[in-house]
Amino acid sequence: MTERKRMDVSVFQQAKKGNYYCGDSYYYEETDDGFICALADGLGSGEYAKESSHAVIQAIEHNKDVSLDQLIKICNQELIGKRGVVLGMLKVDYHSHTFSFTSIGNVGVMTITSSGEKKRSIPNSGYLAGYPRPFKVTKGQLENHLVFILFSDGVNDRDLSSKYFMMKEVHQITETFESICGTNEKDDTTLIAIKYTE
Repeated sequence: MTERKRMDVSVFQQAKKGNYYCGDSYYYEETDDGFICALADGLGSGEYAKESSHAVIQAIEHNKDVSLDQLIKICNQELIGKRGVVLGMLKVDYHSHTFSFTSIGNVGVMTITSSGEKKRSIPNSGYLAGYPRPFKVTKGQLENHLVFILFSDGVNDRDLSSKYFMMKEVHQITETFESICGTNEKDDTTLIAIKYTE
């Protein structure tokens, strides 16, 4: 029996101006036990960037029950012989009432509490490209109406300081971002807004 959804998710994604392929790929899934979300940004842009980011997302989808540490190792294996990716991943455990995330390269992760406190994680430097690299996993306690934002490098610091990130509904966040920021000339853009409700 599937319980009611606790995560509300809204996604905005757009290829760099002039590109057919978006080099960003993402995946999310909620189960009775928890939630997982991943955002991969292939290095460069276009078809080969898409190939790498898609391969990593498929690997995560097929191995979603393992730890973030193990997922990074699996993703590295997938990238042998391909372009590298930068990657952000979030896992939520409903039983322990905790979340954990990691970010490698310029995929950002931000949390916003119900009282409006924003915390942006500092990503691990570099990118995944088929060989081991150091990374850290950040952990925290879930709280009601906590919002998670995952974003690729098409979203800049000025965008993130905007007041619309304080909106209560995730669909309002992505729709307002789309209407204000429009098409990015230089980068593929993905913004994923996720809200937890007990």
